[in-house]
Amino acid sequence: MNILDDLKLQYKLGGIALKMIYWNVACFLVSLVFFYSFKVGVFDFPSWIALSSEPAVFVLKPWTFLSYAFFHDGFLHLFFNMMVLNFSSYLFLTFFSSKQYLGLYILSAIFAGVIFVLGFNLMHYSGAIIGASAAIMAILVAVTTYSPLMNVRLLLVGNVKLWHVTAVILILDLMQFRLENSGGHISHLAGAFFGFVYIKLLQNGIDMSKILSIVLDFFTNIFKKPATPFKKVHKNYQKPAERPVSKIVVKDKKQQQIDEILDKISQSGYDSLSQEEKEFLFQAGK
Repeated sequence: MNILDDLKLQYKLGGIALKMIYWNVACFLVSLVFFYSFKVGVFDFPSWIALSSEPAVFVLKPWTFLSYAFFHDGFLHLFFNMMVLNFSSYLFLTFFSSKQYLGLYILSAIFAGVIFVLGFNLMHYSGAIIGASAAIMAILVAVTTYSPLMNVRLLLVGNVKLWHVTAVILILDLMQFRLENSGGHISHLAGAFFGFVYIKLLQNGIDMSKILSIVLDFFTNIFKKPATPFKKVHKNYQKPAERPVSKIVVKDKKQQQIDEILDKISQSGYDSLSQEEKEFLFQAGK
């Protein structure tokens, strides 16, 4: 099994958080090829990806209220965002479902984009933003709002309360609000606010992530192939011939082996698998 097959298998077996990290990394690699100037050493994102505060731009390109949340303007920007995303995703998915995770990520990114546009126009600024920080802040603040006293272990620090980590990040954002990247900090704080409101509404029985589920189900049903009408066929009853038991035994044995490998992944991680086990899972998933 080569590296590409290994990555495909990890993507297929991984949860929504790993898939989101894969998408962010993939978008960064695409931008590195098409939007990075090696002469100047900076990214130049087009107006159909970055979210601009100019009404004449975002009105004609409304998808940028979401597309900006999957691209990053540097390796360090991507690296630190993915570290926080991995950390907060693990905690969030301890309590909530994958659909809620995806809904929160997308809806918070859109909300933060709207607040950025409104804020910049009210302050008579002009600019554009890029990055997943707003959506990541929403996930982090959401799980912190739900379980603020959860103990988390940080490298070189030790055990701390989850709200301590979130508070430090929010304070740093507030301190840098007027120094640089004002648009980015506006979107970060807007994402944090959305994560807080999301949990408070959820605790009162309102799940905003269902909005996304309804939209996705709508488009899925549009492109879904119509089911073949059931035709009832009358036949004379005959006692079915006995089938060899061996096929069932082989199938059960194969499924049992898959289950054992998946249990091993859940306990020790994907890297604990042997090469033969990875190969077996890859072939079984075809």
